Amino acid sequence: MSRSPVMNRDALPADLVPASELAHVSARAPRWQPGLASPHHSEVFAEGGEASGAAAALAFAADALRTGSAAETEDHRALLWVQDRAALKLGGRPYRHGLPEAFRHRLIHVVCESCEDALFALEEGLRCRDLAAVIGEVAGNPKALDFTASRRLTLAAERYGVPLWLVRLNAAHDLSSARMRWDVRAAPSPHPRWNRDAPGTPAWHAELFRARMHPPGTWILRDDGLALVAARDARDDAAVHENTTPYPLGLAFAAGDRSLAPR
Repeated sequence: MSRSPVMNRDALPADLVPASELAHVSARAPRWQPGLASPHHSEVFAEGGEASGAAAALAFAADALRTGSAAETEDHRALLWVQDRAALKLGGRPYRHGLPEAFRHRLIHVVCESCEDALFALEEGLRCRDLAAVIGEVAGNPKALDFTASRRLTLAAERYGVPLWLVRLNAAHDLSSARMRWDVRAAPSPHPRWNRDAPGTPAWHAELFRARMHPPGTWILRDDGLALVAARDARDDAAVHENTTPYPLGLAFAAGDRSLAPR
């Protein structure tokens, strides 16, 4: 009986990692932090009774655009915001004057009667390179938003280079091809320096529970208008120190953030 030859490390393509090195690669997985390159498709899970999901998605989008290729020149492209009718009832319409100044005068807001229509609008938006980013809001776990629909969004975002943050209101975690998935809720704002009774900077408790290139973690996020600031959650740090086993990123991490779209 003949045996299959053992593949030499040097014979592998430069962007692939042999199975024998997966554990070592997992141990070196970098922690997420603001300013890192953002994947093209992310999901933000949040409660429908507060605006933390949409606000965090805007903060992530602003951080990505500050550090992306468009950051070198002034970007005047529009931001597409799509809501299905159920999400609109939960969170209301975007208030233009309350948006970050960078997005205030270039917002395109679309309301769809159903999740199917919202997914169509999102995919069409991702195919338009004249958009800086796309934000979607969908309520619950509609049947239309299955893994196939999620993968279509990922493929469109990666092929055309337009990032998507899909806010999932009052939704349970389900199958998705999103590269990065967050659980977000409102956090106490720090007191302003000069007036403790004034509204503070918006803050969110954000848990990264799944990502292609990073292990899970929990942060307190703030967007002061100039940058996205992240402070590690002390309880999360304690959990990391207690668990010395490397996070099993395995094949997902070895695959890196390579696009799913055909080239």
